Amino acid sequence: MKINIRHGCDADGAEAVNVLCRSIAELCIADHQGDAREIADWLSNKTEATWLSWLTRSDATVHVAERATEIVGVGMIDSHGEVLLNYVRPDARFSGVSKELLASLENVATTEGNRKCVLESTKTAKKFYERCGYRAVNKTSLKMVKLL
Repeated sequence: MKINIRHGCDADGAEAVNVLCRSIAELCIADHQGDAREIADWLSNKTEATWLSWLTRSDATVHVAERATEIVGVGMIDSHGEVLLNYVRPDARFSGVSKELLASLENVATTEGNRKCVLESTKTAKKFYERCGYRAVNKTSLKMVKLL
């Protein structure tokens, strides 16, 4: 099924936040080890109010990935080329959503004149980013960079 990438909007709030929370809670187990306190801390700013604040940032772009009018991915990049969000709904994992969303964010970075993208990966996503051309800044770091 076709993936549609578009700018996020106010009306996406509840669905987008649900994608973020489910992705973190269900897919990032290697990072939070199922620790309830760690998960709660990670999810503490994943709210509709925060969503609206992200949309109004003048220095960032928020994209959503849709399949059949359902949001299955959420991404955000700042004007310096830092990928701030790239999350996929658990049932859409390994279906190309994250890759297309990342490509759309990298396109924003290129359009804004950036020659590289940087991000802080999760342990869960590190191999995905490596397959997409990102490299860790050192062997133990989750901070990654890709030249555009």
